Amino acid sequence: MSTLPDPDRKAIVLVVDDEPEILVALTDLLEESYHVLAASSGEAGLALLEQQPDVAVIISDQRMPNMTGDAFLARARALSSAGAILLTGYADISAVEAALNQGKISFFAYKPWDDETLLSMVAQAAGRYELEKDLACEQRLLRGLLDNLPFGLGFKDEKGRFIRLNEQMAAQFGRSVAECIGQPEEALIDAERQESLNDAQPVLNAGGRDQQVLKLTNPAGQARWHDLTRVKLGDRTQAEAQSAPGVDGMADYSILIDRDVTDLLNLEQRLRQAQKMQAIGTLAGGVAHDFNNLLTAIMGSLELVMDLEPPKEPGVSRLFHNALEAARRGGALTQKLLDFSRPRHLACHQVDVRQVLQDLQGFMMRGQVPNDIQAALGADSLEAATRISGVQFDIPPETLPFVWTDAVQLELAIFNLCVNAQDAQPDGGAISVSVRTETRLLGRSPTAAAGGAWVVLQVMDRGVGMTEEMQARIFDPFFTTKDIGRGTGLGLSMIYGFINHCGGEVRVESVPGGGTSIELWLPAMAADVSPTPATVMPLSIVPDRPALPDVQPGRKILVVDDEAGVRAVTAGFLRRAGYDVLEASSGAEALNMVQAEQNISLVVMDVMMPGMNGDEAARRIQKLRPDLRVLFVTGYTDLGLLPAGVTVLHKPYTRDALLGDVRAMLAA
Repeated sequence: MSTLPDPDRKAIVLVVDDEPEILVALTDLLEESYHVLAASSGEAGLALLEQQPDVAVIISDQRMPNMTGDAFLARARALSSAGAILLTGYADISAVEAALNQGKISFFAYKPWDDETLLSMVAQAAGRYELEKDLACEQRLLRGLLDNLPFGLGFKDEKGRFIRLNEQMAAQFGRSVAECIGQPEEALIDAERQESLNDAQPVLNAGGRDQQVLKLTNPAGQARWHDLTRVKLGDRTQAEAQSAPGVDGMADYSILIDRDVTDLLNLEQRLRQAQKMQAIGTLAGGVAHDFNNLLTAIMGSLELVMDLEPPKEPGVSRLFHNALEAARRGGALTQKLLDFSRPRHLACHQVDVRQVLQDLQGFMMRGQVPNDIQAALGADSLEAATRISGVQFDIPPETLPFVWTDAVQLELAIFNLCVNAQDAQPDGGAISVSVRTETRLLGRSPTAAAGGAWVVLQVMDRGVGMTEEMQARIFDPFFTTKDIGRGTGLGLSMIYGFINHCGGEVRVESVPGGGTSIELWLPAMAADVSPTPATVMPLSIVPDRPALPDVQPGRKILVVDDEAGVRAVTAGFLRRAGYDVLEASSGAEALNMVQAEQNISLVVMDVMMPGMNGDEAARRIQKLRPDLRVLFVTGYTDLGLLPAGVTVLHKPYTRDALLGDVRAMLAA
């Protein structure tokens, strides 16, 4: 009995015969072209097959003690798919014929054999074995590919019956693969898909390919978008196919591909929404900057007029106060617009969403609104928030991952969504607030956990719902579905900007008459990530001011602003307070004044100016006068562009806010 050969070099032939001389003769004949294994009995041959299943050809004698050749080959078939050749030395070949008819052997030969004939039989049997092995490998690969495709795939014969399909395709029909095999597509589909198939048939007959993107209802009742592609194999025309069907084998066969593209279309829609919101945010920021300058000039001028010559008639005084109040409300509205375009006052840290919801649940049960979000809600929304009822919280008992966000802004977002949900149910109804975790690899954040983990907050109502056209616009600034006077249309815009700033996204699903679901997706934090807390910069960054000294005579302040109206108001406030004031309309002019005037005590500088912005001008001033401090004034800027620790006063500002910051900086 020979040792096991390397199967990668030559095909393996197993020779089984009880006569040693026959084994030697066959080995000598075959060993030049094949690796030969020899066994003197059927039992020994079976043992070798168990050790070496990759045998290409088996040559067996028919007449052997204990086990005949045909019996041995029948048992060998369970262990190997090798080609079989039966040798016999008797004229009665009934057993050989039976084995041949039953497919147990490929060839038979008489003893003594003809060498060339036997070698030819072995070569044919080995070639067939290799071909069948390659075919089986291809079949396994194709089956693995078919079963693991992320979409449905099916093959149909010339009569439109499925001959192959994967489980994904069968699931679209609500059936198993076995139930679909042999069935035409028409017998498996509903009216929606039948209409698609009817539309595709003429296109297939004309060009051999049809593609449709349709909204279809799956067996679970969900509406999903599907990309249906049908391809006809072969390139024969319809007339040729009718005159000679099946003449080229696969020419009348066809392929059906069904891709669920709902998530892809949603992703494209969110990308378009993000691009649109970025464009709107840039526009909003620019408009808000100019509008803040106007409001600063208006509010400041009105305050100065009230100081210089207060109106004596009550009616005129009331009009002045109305104008001031309207300007302040305009400033608050502009602030919301700025927060939508680029949230500036976020105090992000590790937040336990479960704890946030538990706290909110307690407040809502008592009809209260947390103090830290009352001012942010505004008068109308605050009053509506205190009337929120019927909110059902679904808070899981297990611990959830932390998220990196601003807890106050998150509470504000949930309150705003609950107010909207209540308004969407004029006849009353339950509002559901829930939280869960999801796994999705799209859209990662630097602080996110591995594996694509997300924490999802959902606020859902059963109210009037929204059309697709309304859903496409709900994040646009000033767009609202509420009646006139019942909202600014900035609530959802601010939520969108806030969530996007935290690396998350907002998802909306709504059906007219069927309610609305809004989900806030926030990336879960990795356990070992502890980002450095962001610096919180309030409107005027001078915390806990001490008692301020009176104005010291002779203190000179340089006011730098490219807007003449704003510059005049700022200078007017400072002069009325007793300061000496110099004015400059640009950063370059300010540098010249600092060089010329050595007794300037403070610079009040606008940030956004043409030519040389405030940050650059301030850096150059620091080189000239390291001791000279700068109070930055801005209506719109990214505070991350300014040096750390600077004092920033936001437009529109009041006289008291300006003088408070100026006195604090001069006293420091």
